Amino acid sequence: MTRYSLDDLFERDAFARRHIGTLVPEDLAEMLATIGVASLSELIDKTVPETIRLRGDLNLPEPMAEHDVTSELKRIANLNRPRRSMIGMGYTGTITPPVIRRNVLENPAWYTSYTPYQPEISQGRLESLLNFQTMVSDLTGLPIANASLLDE
Repeated sequence: MTRYSLDDLFERDAFARRHIGTLVPEDLAEMLATIGVASLSELIDKTVPETIRLRGDLNLPEPMAEHDVTSELKRIANLNRPRRSMIGMGYTGTITPPVIRRNVLENPAWYTSYTPYQPEISQGRLESLLNFQTMVSDLTGLPIANASLLDE
Protein backbone atom coordinates (compact mmCIF):
# COMPACT_ATOMS: atom_id res chain seq x y z
CA MET A 1 0.00 0.00 0.00
CA THR A 2 1.33 3.43 -0.94
CA ARG A 3 1.51 6.04 1.79
CA TYR A 4 0.91 9.69 1.02
CA SER A 5 1.66 12.79 3.06
CA LEU A 6 0.36 16.33 3.11
CA ASP A 7 3.42 17.36 1.11
CA ASP A 8 1.91 15.58 -1.91
CA LEU A 9 -0.91 18.12 -1.91
CA PHE A 10 1.44 21.06 -2.34
CA GLU A 11 3.09 19.97 -5.61
CA ARG A 12 0.99 22.37 -7.64
CA ASP A 13 3.05 22.11 -10.83
CA ALA A 14 3.05 18.32 -10.96
CA PHE A 15 0.25 17.98 -13.51
CA ALA A 16 0.98 14.32 -14.21
CA ARG A 17 1.01 13.43 -10.53
CA ARG A 18 -2.33 15.13 -9.94
CA HIS A 19 -4.11 13.80 -13.00
CA ILE A 20 -2.47 10.48 -13.78
CA GLY A 21 -1.39 9.45 -10.30
CA THR A 22 1.82 8.03 -8.99
CA LEU A 23 2.97 4.55 -9.86
CA VAL A 24 5.39 2.82 -7.55
CA PRO A 25 7.38 -0.13 -8.90
CA GLU A 26 5.47 -2.62 -6.75
CA ASP A 27 2.13 -1.46 -8.19
CA LEU A 28 3.49 -1.68 -11.73
CA ALA A 29 4.84 -5.19 -11.14
CA GLU A 30 1.48 -6.31 -9.74
CA MET A 31 -0.43 -4.88 -12.72
CA LEU A 32 1.95 -6.47 -15.23
CA ALA A 33 1.73 -9.82 -13.45
CA THR A 34 -2.08 -9.63 -13.51
CA ILE A 35 -2.13 -9.33 -17.30
CA GLY A 36 0.67 -11.87 -17.75
CA VAL A 37 3.56 -9.80 -19.10
CA ALA A 38 6.99 -9.08 -17.63
CA SER A 39 7.43 -5.46 -18.73
CA LEU A 40 5.72 -2.52 -20.38
CA SER A 41 7.79 -3.16 -23.51
CA GLU A 42 6.44 -6.72 -23.71
CA LEU A 43 2.91 -5.36 -23.25
CA ILE A 44 3.43 -2.95 -26.17
CA ASP A 45 4.94 -5.74 -28.30
CA LYS A 46 1.87 -7.90 -27.70
CA THR A 47 -0.62 -5.06 -28.15
CA VAL A 48 0.52 -2.73 -30.95
CA PRO A 49 0.95 -4.36 -34.38
CA GLU A 50 4.37 -3.95 -35.94
CA THR A 51 2.84 -2.41 -39.07
CA ILE A 52 1.58 0.69 -37.25
CA ARG A 53 4.49 1.31 -34.92
CA LEU A 54 6.35 4.59 -35.07
CA ARG A 55 9.96 4.33 -36.17
CA GLY A 56 12.12 6.77 -34.22
CA ASP A 57 11.33 9.44 -31.70
CA LEU A 58 8.84 12.28 -32.00
CA ASN A 59 10.21 15.76 -32.50
CA LEU A 60 8.68 17.29 -29.36
CA PRO A 61 9.82 20.26 -27.28
CA GLU A 62 10.99 19.79 -23.72
CA PRO A 63 8.17 19.30 -21.19
CA MET A 64 6.87 22.40 -19.42
CA ALA A 65 5.31 22.94 -16.01
CA GLU A 66 1.55 23.51 -15.97
CA HIS A 67 1.99 27.16 -14.95
CA ASP A 68 4.37 27.77 -17.86
CA VAL A 69 1.98 26.12 -20.33
CA THR A 70 -0.91 28.25 -19.07
CA SER A 71 1.17 31.42 -19.43
CA GLU A 72 2.19 30.47 -22.98
CA LEU A 73 -1.40 29.72 -23.99
CA LYS A 74 -2.51 33.10 -22.60
CA ARG A 75 0.27 34.80 -24.57
CA ILE A 76 -0.86 33.08 -27.76
CA ALA A 77 -4.52 33.90 -27.08
CA ASN A 78 -3.62 37.58 -26.64
CA LEU A 79 -2.36 37.61 -30.23
CA ASN A 80 -5.98 37.31 -31.41
CA ARG A 81 -7.52 40.56 -32.60
CA PRO A 82 -11.15 41.11 -31.55
CA ARG A 83 -13.50 41.51 -34.50
CA ARG A 84 -17.13 42.46 -34.75
CA SER A 85 -19.37 39.43 -34.41
CA MET A 86 -21.92 38.98 -37.16
CA ILE A 87 -23.63 36.06 -35.46
CA GLY A 88 -27.01 36.61 -33.88
CA MET A 89 -27.50 40.24 -34.84
CA GLY A 90 -30.95 40.36 -33.29
CA TYR A 91 -34.52 39.72 -34.31
CA THR A 92 -35.85 41.06 -37.57
CA GLY A 93 -39.61 41.31 -37.78
CA THR A 94 -40.13 39.25 -40.90
CA ILE A 95 -43.44 37.86 -42.04
CA THR A 96 -43.67 34.08 -41.90
CA PRO A 97 -45.99 32.80 -44.61
CA PRO A 98 -49.05 31.03 -43.14
CA VAL A 99 -48.29 27.82 -45.00
CA ILE A 100 -44.82 27.65 -43.35
CA ARG A 101 -46.24 28.54 -39.93
CA ARG A 102 -48.97 25.90 -40.19
CA ASN A 103 -46.94 23.06 -41.73
CA VAL A 104 -43.53 23.59 -40.12
CA LEU A 105 -43.66 25.73 -36.99
CA GLU A 106 -46.93 24.32 -35.67
CA ASN A 107 -46.08 20.72 -36.55
CA PRO A 108 -44.11 19.07 -33.71
CA ALA A 109 -42.76 16.42 -36.08
CA TRP A 110 -40.29 19.06 -37.32
CA TYR A 111 -38.82 19.93 -33.92
CA THR A 112 -38.98 16.73 -31.89
CA SER A 113 -37.53 13.37 -32.68
CA TYR A 114 -40.03 11.48 -30.56
CA THR A 115 -43.12 9.73 -31.79
CA PRO A 116 -46.29 9.70 -29.71
CA TYR A 117 -45.84 7.44 -26.70
CA GLN A 118 -47.39 4.00 -26.99
CA PRO A 119 -47.05 2.22 -23.63
CA GLU A 120 -47.90 -1.26 -24.91
CA ILE A 121 -45.03 -1.12 -27.44
CA SER A 122 -42.63 0.33 -24.87
CA GLN A 123 -43.55 -2.37 -22.37
CA GLY A 124 -42.85 -5.09 -24.93
CA ARG A 125 -39.47 -3.60 -25.81
CA LEU A 126 -38.48 -3.27 -22.17
CA GLU A 127 -39.51 -6.86 -21.50
CA SER A 128 -37.46 -8.13 -24.46
CA LEU A 129 -34.45 -6.13 -23.23
CA LEU A 130 -34.81 -7.68 -19.78
CA ASN A 131 -35.01 -11.15 -21.36
CA PHE A 132 -31.89 -10.37 -23.41
CA GLN A 133 -29.97 -9.20 -20.33
CA THR A 134 -31.02 -12.30 -18.39
CA MET A 135 -29.92 -14.57 -21.27
CA VAL A 136 -26.53 -12.81 -21.59
CA SER A 137 -26.00 -13.08 -17.83
CA ASP A 138 -26.86 -16.80 -17.95
CA LEU A 139 -24.57 -17.45 -20.94
CA THR A 140 -21.58 -15.54 -19.59
CA GLY A 141 -21.98 -16.40 -15.92
CA LEU A 142 -21.55 -12.75 -15.03
CA PRO A 143 -23.67 -11.26 -12.26
CA ILE A 144 -24.91 -8.41 -14.47
CA ALA A 145 -25.46 -7.67 -18.15
CA ASN A 146 -26.32 -4.45 -19.92
CA ALA A 147 -28.54 -3.57 -22.85
CA SER A 148 -29.56 -0.29 -24.39
CA LEU A 149 -32.72 1.10 -22.84
CA LEU A 150 -33.35 3.55 -25.67
CA ASP A 151 -37.02 3.18 -26.43
CA GLU A 152 -37.34 3.89 -30.14
